[in-house]
Amino acid sequence: MATVDHATHPPVAHQSSRVDARTLGMFLFIASEIMLFGSFFTIYFFVRVAAGTAWPTPPYQLPVFVAGMNTIILVTSSFTMHWALQSIKRGNRAGLQAGLVLTFLLGLSFLLTQILEYSRIGFTPHTNAFGSVFFGLTGLHGAHVFVGLTILLAATIRAFRGHYTEESHHGVEIPGIYWHFVDVMWIVVYTTVYIL
Repeated sequence: MATVDHATHPPVAHQSSRVDARTLGMFLFIASEIMLFGSFFTIYFFVRVAAGTAWPTPPYQLPVFVAGMNTIILVTSSFTMHWALQSIKRGNRAGLQAGLVLTFLLGLSFLLTQILEYSRIGFTPHTNAFGSVFFGLTGLHGAHVFVGLTILLAATIRAFRGHYTEESHHGVEIPGIYWHFVDVMWIVVYTTVYIL
């Protein structure tokens, strides 16, 4: 019986779950991110409900329409991300590439619109508790969009280099899971901060 040199060929990791280890890792990471957002929402509800702070604090107004349009842009990017993943699963490289490019451009549009909104909103994080909570929640989400765009850019470059196939597409699927999380979290942030 031949012995295996584990220094050059480590043993295959034991996998007790039916979920791929990389996908499971992303789900666990997202669970930790939900807890992070939960702490920010706790601050929001404390300031708004327990402290009775007016929302938005007069004389400031929130650009609900602009944020609503931005929400449509981000939700649309979830559909283009799904299209990209389904395309590579069917062996359609052009669909994969188009879907990833569109997702990246829509996400970038969202982020640039949010930055423009910040520059025109009329208050800052140190104006009052309302400003701190608003910039904290939307800024935390914006940081996640930036991370998502970085991951999408890497996935897009790899897609154009032909790295994905029908059988091997975790490099699209895992960024897609993260991107859908970012989209869903924005719907929660938008509803809580701008609508309620």
